[in-house]
Amino acid sequence: MDASKAAPAKQVSSVLDATAEEEYASLSKLLQDFTNISSIDKAWTFNSGNGNGTQAMFSISQPNLLANKRKKFMLSTVISKENENSVTFQWAPFPVEMTGASAVVPSPSGSKLLVVRNPENESPIQFELWSQSQLEKEFHVPQTVHGSVYADGWFEGISWNSDETLIAYVAEEPSPSKPTFSLGSTKGGSSDKDCNSWKGQGDWEEDWGETYAGKRQPSLFVININSGEVQAVKGIPKSLSVGQVVWAPLNEGLHQYLVFVGWSSETRKLGIKYCYNRPCALYAVRVSLYKSEASELELKESSSEDLPVVNLTESISSAFFPRFSPDGKFLVFLSAKSSVDSGAHSATDSLHRIDWPTNGNFSSLEKIVDVIPVVQCAEGDCFPGLYSSSILSNPWLSDGCTMLLSSIWGSSQVIISVNVSSGELLRITPAESNFSWSLLTLDGDNIIAVSSSPVDVPQVKYGYFVDKANKGTWSWLNVSSPISRCPEKVKSLLSSRQFSIMKIPVKGVSANLTKGAQKPFEAIFVSSSHKKDCSCDPLIVVLHGGPHSVSLSSYSKSLAFLSSVGYSLLIVNYRGSLGFGEEALQSLPGKVGSQDVNDVLTAIDHVIDMGLANPSKVTVVGGSHGGFLTTHLIGQAPDKFVAAAARNPLCNLALMVGTTDIPDWCYVESYGSKGKDSFTESPSVEDLTRFHSKSPISHISKVKTPTIFLLGAQDLRVPVSNGLQYARALREKGVETKVIVFPNDVHGIERPQSDFESFLNIGLWFKKYCK
Repeated sequence: MDASKAAPAKQVSSVLDATAEEEYASLSKLLQDFTNISSIDKAWTFNSGNGNGTQAMFSISQPNLLANKRKKFMLSTVISKENENSVTFQWAPFPVEMTGASAVVPSPSGSKLLVVRNPENESPIQFELWSQSQLEKEFHVPQTVHGSVYADGWFEGISWNSDETLIAYVAEEPSPSKPTFSLGSTKGGSSDKDCNSWKGQGDWEEDWGETYAGKRQPSLFVININSGEVQAVKGIPKSLSVGQVVWAPLNEGLHQYLVFVGWSSETRKLGIKYCYNRPCALYAVRVSLYKSEASELELKESSSEDLPVVNLTESISSAFFPRFSPDGKFLVFLSAKSSVDSGAHSATDSLHRIDWPTNGNFSSLEKIVDVIPVVQCAEGDCFPGLYSSSILSNPWLSDGCTMLLSSIWGSSQVIISVNVSSGELLRITPAESNFSWSLLTLDGDNIIAVSSSPVDVPQVKYGYFVDKANKGTWSWLNVSSPISRCPEKVKSLLSSRQFSIMKIPVKGVSANLTKGAQKPFEAIFVSSSHKKDCSCDPLIVVLHGGPHSVSLSSYSKSLAFLSSVGYSLLIVNYRGSLGFGEEALQSLPGKVGSQDVNDVLTAIDHVIDMGLANPSKVTVVGGSHGGFLTTHLIGQAPDKFVAAAARNPLCNLALMVGTTDIPDWCYVESYGSKGKDSFTESPSVEDLTRFHSKSPISHISKVKTPTIFLLGAQDLRVPVSNGLQYARALREKGVETKVIVFPNDVHGIERPQSDFESFLNIGLWFKKYCK
């Protein structure tokens, strides 16, 4: 080769490397700006005591990239409602970091604050009791009594009793003793007494799968906050894992009851994270008390024979999130019975009520009353059914029978009010708003909420009755908050974006589809608000997991970042998603890999036909079942996509069924609801054949799309072998492939550094192929 011709090639290579490095640095800096925006997780309100407004406390979190953890803060404010149209929040000058706090729970009166600190080793669990001015008491509970307190939002239950002397909570049962093996006896007086022996492992015990790896059985305990005495609650069968405990109203005499959720596991414990199809029930157990010399209620030692556990909800297959009415006359709870009965891991919820026997006579329990039944198919844009992932500890308005809930309504989250006596249900967030709303806490009969959109960072809102006689009429005030501030660069980029929620008609409607499955599904479209001359931004198709989950019209740091660097987003809520009625949801099991794939292709064609997307610059990203769809799409429509990104994708059901914590999912989604009954730990040849035919790997011979894989090595839901097998097969075919494995991440890949690296690389990967 001529040397004079070789030099320019070297120069070009150098320029390209420098350009790529500059692009990497630029995107990295921008993503850091997005990452630094705080999230509002919880809030509590407290009466000031002097009649001058309310005090509130906000729990905030923020990713800390250097520490690779989420930092937690508390920020306080004083709320003054000057008139009907004005409210003022006077914020503390700085937040206070809650280092090492696993749970923070104010007492009912607001005069005390419990802070629980779980250790990262075998140290004791710390219980701190704070007053307004100081740390009043601190108790250290050794792990011989119990392990870490559950603070995960599902098994989690921490409840103060009415006179604020006892706290019931859920914690890991103590470590079982392990066998000791010895090579011989040691000499007396030797300080090196373990040199000839070691601890064995003992019997292996099932855990609850993804995110619960290594965690022991959740059990119920009560601590006396005067003495620090801790007692395990007796009488609960070993086969029950317990959670979500609450104190029942005081009964006559010195018998008080705890109500909790119990999940039975006499055989295998299947994964429970995101899986509402695990049968559960509400139980009551009696805690015996006695009056001390100081006339305070104290725990009384009792034998388990004295304390039989009562199943309060035997006639229904699912009951969780128990809440007592303010007067203690009835107990309200959510149910996922449609999920349990069908086998779908999540489906349409229902709300129920039982009258509480104030005399403790559970034999007189009335039947369970349906407050909000499962909605099969909503008419028009009417209430599509209840989809609620949590309930406030105190969700009640002052009338004592109206509770407030956040619920999914189509592609948005809204706040609804429910009269649990009459069943009257109202949407109280603005019907004209496409934003998503999350209920934080109540201030009397007023509401503190958070509102956001794909192009608007979360903002605090204050809601109040316009007319108390007409409870459906609410007004919402904007609250200036330091929590909502974001860098000017981010603000400027987001201000140039817009979003809409599209209705996409179903293609190829057949007569055997239910009415709900024939209705249009939805997609959220995010694009530039500035018109361009005859050109469209490259398109990223975004696919949620589940499949029975939903992408909400709320703010997502990762998607806002991708949009801000010059992409339109098509966020598809294909049929089977939450928020659209039970018939639409149940139309997908048995048809995964076909119906959901076709819905996504229909949505892409819809925006292309509208002139909103360039067909030569379409990319796709998804995680879990969204990764299943991503890898299906690049196989079934190999000419449609210029690049793809898959996060912990499900690529081979036949491989997954023997390695996942939810093998039953493979049966239900492949066969439909009948798969619930045919599920076995030993799949037949016919089963494995069907699983393979439903899997993306069955279309791998057609794939030519460059694909990046982001995989968590500790994933128990879709083990890392699934993505690696598919990625290796692509490399065998010569398809350009990039794989990043995060050694300490589980299914969600949510550790701050891993999340950051994932979306930075996705942004760079798509940019490479969309030039």
